[in-house]
Amino acid sequence: MKLIVVSPETVDPRECTVLAGLFAAGLERYHIRKPAVPAGVLEDWLQTLPADWRPRLVLHTHHPLVGKLQLGGRHYREGDALPHPRPPGFASRSCHDLGALRSACGRFDAVFLSPVFPSLSKPGHAPDARLNPADIAATLAARTTEERITEVIALGGITSVTATQARDLGFDGVAVLGAIWQATDPVRAFGEVQDTLFSHAV
Repeated sequence: MKLIVVSPETVDPRECTVLAGLFAAGLERYHIRKPAVPAGVLEDWLQTLPADWRPRLVLHTHHPLVGKLQLGGRHYREGDALPHPRPPGFASRSCHDLGALRSACGRFDAVFLSPVFPSLSKPGHAPDARLNPADIAATLAARTTEERITEVIALGGITSVTATQARDLGFDGVAVLGAIWQATDPVRAFGEVQDTLFSHAV
C-alpha cells in the first residue's frame, strides 16, 4: 500500500517543518496542489525546499516547473489531455467515476479516485451513486495485468479508520489531506494512519 500526502491549497506556514517530519517518518510522495498560487510564488516557495526533496514532489499546476526544478512528476485533472509526446517521469491523474478510472488504468503511473469517503477538507463533499463500495471493489478486482501498472489511490475522507477500509476494497494506496492538515500535530496524524494501515497489512 502507498501512503501519499496532498498539500494544503495555500502556502501553510507550518508546511516546510511538517514536510520535513513527514519525509523523516517515511513519506515517499508529496502532491503539491495549490491551484490559486501563481507560478512565480510557487516557484519561489519550491526553491526554499531542500533539493533532495524534489524527486518526491508531484506538481498539480504550473507543470513547466517540474522540468525546471527537476521535480518528481506531474498530476493531471480529470479531462486534462496529456501533452504529446508525454513528458518523461511520473504522471498521475484524478478520476471521479469508475468509467474514467477504467480509461486511465494502464495509461498513468497512478490515479486518484475520489471522493471515496466523505471529505474532511470539503464539508458536504461525499461519494455519490457512481462510487459505491461494491462497484469500486469489483472494478479494482477486474483489472488486467496491464491495467495494474497504474496504482489506484483512494482520496477523500482518508483517516486511520477509512485507510484500512480502502485497502480492503482493493486500492493500491491512499492519499491523505484533511486528516493531516486539520490535525494539531500533522506528523503524528500521519504516523497514526501509517501505523494502522501497515500494522494490519496481510
